[in-house]
Amino acid sequence: MSIKRLHILLLASFTLLAAFPLMSQTLQTVPFVDLNKYSGKWYEIASFPQRFQKGCTCTTAEYTISDKGDVIVENKCRKDSTTGKTTSIKGKAFVQKHSGNAKLKVQFFWPFRGDYWIIDLAPDYRYAVVSAPNKNYLWILCRKSHMPEEDYNSIIKTLQEKGFNTNKLLKTIHSD
Repeated sequence: MSIKRLHILLLASFTLLAAFPLMSQTLQTVPFVDLNKYSGKWYEIASFPQRFQKGCTCTTAEYTISDKGDVIVENKCRKDSTTGKTTSIKGKAFVQKHSGNAKLKVQFFWPFRGDYWIIDLAPDYRYAVVSAPNKNYLWILCRKSHMPEEDYNSIIKTLQEKGFNTNKLLKTIHSD
């Protein structure tokens, strides 16, 4: 092996080793979520693209506490344009014990449940960031259809510190 190839291999190895701690960080949630304050309508500001959201614009999520204490979830979007047909899906979210209400399991189709971890939350509940332990899912949510740039930039910085590839984020188009 030539010296040049050895240097390139060593440099690549060190680069991967330096990045590994960020990629393998255990994802932390916020310590506590008041589900009554969290309830209501949220607008998706940006997300990692997912097949089940293909073609969605004007995406919203609405959370309601049921009589049993579960969270009813209704996701809506308009297909292919801001004036496209509205589609929606309803499901339930179940709080995981001892998580401070920050870790939920969401179920849209029985028996499948997915992780819904609240990893960032404004003190006044004006925005939230949701992911899963594997970091393959990411949603930035806001109470309004447009988020102030300073909030968005602060969230992006925090996500990068947590090891997320924020280049994968796709901003959601809203009609207003």
